[in-house]
Amino acid sequence: MIVLVTFGASPYATNVGYQPIQPVPYSHEIHAGKLGIDCRYCHTGVETAAGASIPPTQTCIGCHTTVKPNAGTDEYKLGPLEKSYETGLPVEWVRVHDLPDFVYFNHSAHVRRGIGCVSCHGRIDKMTVVHQAKPLSMGWCLKCHRDPAPHVRPLDKITKMDWVPEEEDPETLSALRKNVNASTDCSTCHR
Repeated sequence: MIVLVTFGASPYATNVGYQPIQPVPYSHEIHAGKLGIDCRYCHTGVETAAGASIPPTQTCIGCHTTVKPNAGTDEYKLGPLEKSYETGLPVEWVRVHDLPDFVYFNHSAHVRRGIGCVSCHGRIDKMTVVHQAKPLSMGWCLKCHRDPAPHVRPLDKITKMDWVPEEEDPETLSALRKNVNASTDCSTCHR
């Protein structure tokens, strides 16, 4: 029994640290960090849909028709993106945060209630290569659902990775946190 519990909580079982090789070496550190591009620019569905959505090639090409780092060198990495644009076929990104099929998760339900991206995805703005920073296990989710207050922030700070509660007016935070009633009913996530 101890071995089973230990394995179930290990990074191997929870995918913490999972960092697949992507067809285009996209750096969130550059785009979200150094350039300060808001998460919602690329992940357009995050406020309105269950899925955050992977950006279409056209979103990337909007900038990368003129910005071509290392063009003409062996270090040029935008070839798959350009091929996608030319053919109309999507870039075959590898999902990093992949919940089991029996789990229902709605990004918009969390974002619209003030749960910031960093709560589940970690400091994406510091990741050259995205990896799964949190276990995303049932126990981990339930811990937050039982006490969501530490993760609630003003809606205009949802994508601010370095936001700290001390920056906020305590009365504003208190009011925001009172409006979050996270369900721990099984049917919330298992439908």
